[in-house]
Amino acid sequence: MRRNEQLPAFFQSTITAALDALTQNQAVERMWQKDYRLWKQEPTEISNRLGWLTLHDQMRQQHEQLTRCVATARDLRIKDVVLLGMGGSSLGPEVFRAVFGTQKRSPRLWVLDSTVPGWVRQVTRSITPTRTLFLVASKSGGTIEVMSLFGHFWNLVTKAKGNHGGKHFVAITDPETGLEQMAKEYGFGQIFSNPPDIGGRYSVLSLFGLVPAALLGLDIMRLLDRAAGMAEQCRKSDDVHSNPGAYLGAAMGSLAKAGRDKVTVLSSPALSTFGLWVEQLLAESTGKEGTGLIPIAQEPLLKPGAYGTDRFFVYLKLKGDKNQALDRAVQALVKAKHPVLQFDLRDRYDLGAEFFRWEFATAVAGHLLGIHPFNQPNVQESKDNTNRVLESFHSTGRLPEQTSHPAKDAAQALSGHLKPGTYVSILAYTTPTKSFEVAIRRLRQVFMAQHQIATTFGYGPRYLHSTGQLHKGGPNTGVFLELVDRMAPDLSIPGKPFTFGTLAKAQATGDIESLRAHHRHAIRVELGRDQAATVNAITAAVTGARSTKPRHAARTRRKVSRR
Repeated sequence: MRRNEQLPAFFQSTITAALDALTQNQAVERMWQKDYRLWKQEPTEISNRLGWLTLHDQMRQQHEQLTRCVATARDLRIKDVVLLGMGGSSLGPEVFRAVFGTQKRSPRLWVLDSTVPGWVRQVTRSITPTRTLFLVASKSGGTIEVMSLFGHFWNLVTKAKGNHGGKHFVAITDPETGLEQMAKEYGFGQIFSNPPDIGGRYSVLSLFGLVPAALLGLDIMRLLDRAAGMAEQCRKSDDVHSNPGAYLGAAMGSLAKAGRDKVTVLSSPALSTFGLWVEQLLAESTGKEGTGLIPIAQEPLLKPGAYGTDRFFVYLKLKGDKNQALDRAVQALVKAKHPVLQFDLRDRYDLGAEFFRWEFATAVAGHLLGIHPFNQPNVQESKDNTNRVLESFHSTGRLPEQTSHPAKDAAQALSGHLKPGTYVSILAYTTPTKSFEVAIRRLRQVFMAQHQIATTFGYGPRYLHSTGQLHKGGPNTGVFLELVDRMAPDLSIPGKPFTFGTLAKAQATGDIESLRAHHRHAIRVELGRDQAATVNAITAAVTGARSTKPRHAARTRRKVSRR
């Protein structure tokens, strides 16, 4: 796989110095030796989190079990597969679904990583329960979102005429978890026990990623072969400049220290979801101790003038895709002296190599930044806040009141906190629609064009298991806009004293309280019946809030020049 470096001399020398430091510290050799002291002096959540380094070899031994799972799905005449998972359990499969699509004679894959009732209902209406296989995926085995979704679909399946009970369900989890025990009690068709020495965000090439990939009809051995090839290249320690993972890690780590901490992923159209997987990997791995890489995924592509001096661009170019517009935009960025790395992919299966490259690079960047890339200390905080809010609901019958801003006030509050180096993070608890996503894209464009800042967007509660760690533990440069759906009509959760809508609102409330506890500027806007119209109103207000400033600044400059 070819790497194309288009870096001004200053950035190249910065990366070279970092690579020299890796050589001096014997970082590559120590990583393959699983030396936890490369990151911290204590082995906690490091020595038992490095299984991903040799995972591609282990997974070859699972090929027979994966083949049996696919055969069982065919015997049951399965038309749809619904993955119930969050974060590391869902983002890799979402990449496979979007990049490869449904192969011939294989079922469709739905990735359901939301508690928003409209989203749950949308998937429910799109499937036939007796012709559907449900993948219940959780490393810990007790995630509230996954268990709530399981309750909903178990109820749906067992009430359907002609169902096969537990055979419609497959568990993917770590050994000896509550989910494994539950799967045995409910008679699940299969239980996949994943190697426990892998963190969720490093698990895409484990059973969490490969079970849905196999059901989609992908060639698993081909995917693993590409990963193995990249892993072999990442063993190079005599010349770290030619080590693809070490080079990317050195680039991300050293440029972040030089102020270019917004790692902006550009990709060919067919690979657009790859950025969502990178987003979790970088944000959750490095966003802690007040530092971190800030990944920017699926951002609108604008002219170089819309980008500040805090950007580092990585372009994944798929051979044969519609790359002409991207190629022109990337060349414009290079001409404007922005640092750009380009990776050329021969075909979609090169994603196997890219998954490993980015995992290795993230671990290298963590070493250079002096942080622990395998834990997530602030993720539990939002979970605890959610539980506290739900307990309050249980005792009082209502959720805690949260101040909601009208569009104009929200625009002014956001714009007043934007300056070079900051970023806006838009967090939406709602059901995706085309009109809503078009409106979000326009809002991001306005922020970029008017303030030259980076923008991120995530659906809640998905982002809590992705960028949520960065939001609270990373640098205090984020400004947060939380958009919350009406959650109507709502949907009950079997066996629970709260609904999906209540759970989603509790998660939104718990997270905004957590952001404010960490002194982050975060505001909430309630989405009305027309979600896109609410976002468009914010966009118009942002434009209005900014429109008078440039003219005033221009008059001031003219006066100064006449003097």
